[in-house]
Amino acid sequence: MRRRLAADAALLLVAAAFLLPLAWLVLASIDNDATLRVSAPGSPTLDNFSAVWTDEITFTPMLNSLLLCGGATILTVACAALAAYPLSRFRSRVVRPYLLTVLFTTCLPITAIMVPVYGLFVQVNLIDTMYGTALFLAASQLPFAIWLMKNFMDGVPVILEEAAWTDGASWPQSLIRVILPLMGPGITVVMIYSFIMMWGNFFVPFMLLLSPEQLPASVSIFTFFGNYGQVVYGQLAAFSILYSTPVLLLYILISRRLGGGFALGGAVKG
Repeated sequence: MRRRLAADAALLLVAAAFLLPLAWLVLASIDNDATLRVSAPGSPTLDNFSAVWTDEITFTPMLNSLLLCGGATILTVACAALAAYPLSRFRSRVVRPYLLTVLFTTCLPITAIMVPVYGLFVQVNLIDTMYGTALFLAASQLPFAIWLMKNFMDGVPVILEEAAWTDGASWPQSLIRVILPLMGPGITVVMIYSFIMMWGNFFVPFMLLLSPEQLPASVSIFTFFGNYGQVVYGQLAAFSILYSTPVLLLYILISRRLGGGFALGGAVKG
């Protein structure tokens, strides 16, 4: 009984650690006199949302984030699928060392490689370009995406591909028409994970994008801490809620596919 009470108390502390910042975010967004303290506003108002609901503060940075992270996510998923296919289907002595090498690259801190990356981008004229930044974001998320995609692809029976080959399908056709449609939940997981990690990435676009009109929302949120003599916590909280909305909508729209699993039972009968 004591162990259960101790476990429940620990879980409540962990839940409070997550809920308190969220409570402050919601309460501060409707309080003109918001501070760092979690307190109910005396007179709730939407003035903070009206103040940040402008093209310069919200719309342009959010559009930049959608273009940057959306394009990088599509590139990451496509490259991860192409890389995971031979790793999943072909047996070789180099597969395991290669996967371990890919896993090792995920351990490298992004700050450790930004200096050479910045120098490379300057030399190849990719600095201050949206597509160049998207390429690097996709490359930084690709190792872990390959691992996830390979594990999901292992769950698709090879017998389905063999049936497609018997009907005259090629390797690319069997990948596109047989494997990937059956990997809907897996591709969804990789897409959500990659998009969320890129959406919250501050350091990479901060280093590689120089023009203010190209900065994504993850960087423009930093201006609330430096443009004025003090931080306007209410507007910061309101912008943070707007900033997190696309990720929540993305998860809600495709969350149904996450619970479906791999419906392969009927595919391998007969």
